[in-house]
Parts: sequence; structure tokens; C-alpha cells
Amino acid sequence: MFLVNWLGAFVVMPEILKHHRSWCSYADTIMPQFFFAAGFALRLVYSRNAEKFGPWAAHRQALRRGLGLFIFGVVFYELGGSWKNWAALVEAGWSGFFSLKVWANPFQALTHIGATSLWLVPVLARGAPVRIAFALLSAGLHLWLSHRFWFDTLIHSGVIDGGPLGFLTWTLPTVAGTLAYDAVRGGRSMWHLIAWGVTLMLAGYALACLANGGGWAIPPFFANPRSHDLWTMSQKAGSASYLLFSAGFSLALYALFRSLCDGRGWRLTMFHDLGSNALAAYIIHMLVMACLKTLCPKDSPAWWVLGMGAVHFGLIWWMVRWLNRHALYLRL
Repeated sequence: MFLVNWLGAFVVMPEILKHHRSWCSYADTIMPQFFFAAGFALRLVYSRNAEKFGPWAAHRQALRRGLGLFIFGVVFYELGGSWKNWAALVEAGWSGFFSLKVWANPFQALTHIGATSLWLVPVLARGAPVRIAFALLSAGLHLWLSHRFWFDTLIHSGVIDGGPLGFLTWTLPTVAGTLAYDAVRGGRSMWHLIAWGVTLMLAGYALACLANGGGWAIPPFFANPRSHDLWTMSQKAGSASYLLFSAGFSLALYALFRSLCDGRGWRLTMFHDLGSNALAAYIIHMLVMACLKTLCPKDSPAWWVLGMGAVHFGLIWWMVRWLNRHALYLRL
């Protein structure tokens, strides 16, 4: 995340490290892994709370956390609309106040995780078939709404990450995370998770092949010069094909890392430090990035971009390690 959020803003960097509207780059696979991790945590925390306090208390706690993260995200990312004076606001009316222009900007990572968590609360306690069906129906509803009006709306409005309706498809990697928790708790082999990950990636690619009237789609991680529609892999549109593929990618990557860490004992202090205080790390990285990018024009040469990127990462890591040493953890 730190890598692509910093490097993706500069002209000199390769396109695979940037977000695109019409194909799935490496940068586009990062955000779904947050949702995968959030789904894993949701299922884990709900199960523990249900065992200790009962299902109703566990549901209330999940609702409070989801709502708290949603509200925090809206405040953190800020609303998109602005009016020069009171008369302009009155002239815009309620329709202008609640227009997509106002609400598009706040719908980024934290807000989407909060909204998706709230959407999933009714099925957190249900078995795998119900959660899978819920995820597929959510993606199907997103496709139907996209066909009716939403795809054209979000394209013309410049929405990113799927906008206010993005939670419907962000449900896919989140549910994949809940299933990964079940598999780990049940002692399933990591090869089992890798196989399901590959299956989901192929399913996402198959869905993308429906774009532009059908035919073989350009594979993920390769630039797509063709026109895009609601079937095309696109993080900015939050498309179903993109998030189905990314759910599988996250699942397979998780299984690989778990095998290396638990099976071979691999450890990396950086991952431990940042992962132990992930929400704080995310907020800090946004603040540091906003500060340092004032020193880095978009057309900066590679050596300056990489050098300032190292400073960017070093500051984040140092700040998070300081918080961890003093037992200051940001939790919801």
C-alpha cells in the first residue's frame, strides 16, 4: 500500500504501479487485501464475542465497529462538495447537498470497509453457503444496477473505488476473508485455499471476457487498450470481475504467506510492526504522504521519487514503532 500510494502518483513510474479504469494492475490488487483481512477479522471477532457474550451482543458490537469506521472514514476523507457562500448552498438545495459530487470523495478504503462490514452483519453468523450466496447476490445486484444506470453515472462523475454502491462488490473479498478464517480454524490445508484462490481468479477473468460483447479479455496486469464497460476489471468502477479476481488473488497470497510464516518460520519485523497497528499506520502514511508530495512534482525524476519514497516509508515505520513501544494502539 505504501509503495503504490506513493509511486503511483508520478509520471516516471511504470503503469502497473498505478490505478486504472480499464484493467487490473498490481496496484489494484492491494486494496482488496485490506477487505480480505477485514473479513477474516470480522469472522474471528464475531465468533469470539458470540462465545463469550452471545450472538446478539456480538452483532451489536459488529454494528458499532462498522458504523464507527464508516463515520471516521467520511470525516477523514472529507466530503467532495464546496460552496463559496450561503446563497450558493441554498441555490443547490437538498438535491445538490446530497448529490454524488458531495458523496463520491469520502468513499475510499476505510469508508468502504465500514459500509461493507455493516452490509455483512446479518450473515456473519451463518454458514459458508449462505455467505457465499450473499456475496454473489450482492455482486449480481451491483451488475444489475450498473446495467441500469450506475456504470454511466460513476464514469461521468469520476468516482473511485466503486463510489457509494461499491460495498456491494467489495463484499466479495471480504466474504473470502471470512471463509479463510473458517478454513484455518478447521485445519484445512493451505493448498486447499490456494486452489480456491486460483478458481476465483479464473472466474473473475471469465467474467471480464464478457466485456465488449465477449471474447478473450486481456489478462490482469497487462494494459487494456480496449474500451471498457461494466464487465471490465476496474478498481475505479469497483467492478464485479475485478473484485472476484482480487478475492482469489488475496486468498492465494494469504495461503502462500501463511505457509512461509507458519510452515518455515519466516518473519519480517516490518510486517509485524505495521500489522500490529494497522489503522494507525494507514492514517500516518496519509499524513506523511501529503506532506512530502509537496516536495515532489509529478514529473520528478526516478531517483528523486525513490529517494523521497524511502524517506516517506522510513518516517511511517519509525512513527508506528514508537507507538508500539509505548503500547499506543489505535483500535475500533
